[in-house]
Amino acid sequence: MTWPVNKLLKGILISIILIAIILFATTLYLKISYPLSYRNTIKKYSEQFNVDPYLVAAIINVESNFDKDAISTKEARGLMQISSTTGQWASEVLSIDDFNLDMLFEPDRNIMIGTWYLNILSIEFDDNLKLILAAYNGGSGNVNKWLKDDRYCEDGKTLKRIPFKETDQYVEKVIANYNMYKKLYGGQFEKLDEDKEPYFLVLLHNIRKLIKALVIHK
Repeated sequence: MTWPVNKLLKGILISIILIAIILFATTLYLKISYPLSYRNTIKKYSEQFNVDPYLVAAIINVESNFDKDAISTKEARGLMQISSTTGQWASEVLSIDDFNLDMLFEPDRNIMIGTWYLNILSIEFDDNLKLILAAYNGGSGNVNKWLKDDRYCEDGKTLKRIPFKETDQYVEKVIANYNMYKKLYGGQFEKLDEDKEPYFLVLLHNIRKLIKALVIHK
C-alpha cells in the first residue's frame, strides 16, 4: 500500500507545482501585457474631464505600454502619445504656462492633455466610443469626412468601415484592452497609492530601449 500512496502523493505534488507555475506565468503575462501605473493621475484627470479611467489606461497601454518617455516616428510624445499640435492647443485652452514639448514627457501633463482631448472628442462625437477612438488615432477631420461618405457610413452617425487600416486596428485593439482593464483592475481606481512605474515595467522599457539602440547602431 505504501508504494501506491507515495505515487499518488507525488502525482498530487507535481500537479500542484504545475498549477502554480501556470498561475505565475499567466499573472506575469497579464502584468506585462496589461500594466497599470499612474493610477492617481489617471483618476484625477478622468474625474475632471469626465472620462472612464479604464479607457484612459487602455489607451496608454496601446499608445506607449506605460512608457512615459515614448516617442513615435511622427513625434507624438509620452504616455498618451500627444502630438505637438494637440499639445500646443491644449496648453492654450488649459492655460499651461511656458509650454514646451518636453512637458509632454511628464506623466501629469501628458495625462491631463490626453484626457482633456478625449473629452473634446466625446462631446464632438456624442460619446460614440468607436468614433472617439478613430478620431484620437486618425484625426477628427478624417472621421467627419468618413461620416459624410456613403462608402463608410449609411446614417451619418456610425461607421460601417474605417478606411485607414492602422486606425481600424487601433480601434479594435483599444476596445479589447479596455475590456481587459475593466476585468483585471475593477475597483482599482478606488485603491490609490503612490504614482510610480512598477520596477518590472521600468526594467522592460530599458531592455527594449537597449535592444533598439543596438539594432540602430548595427
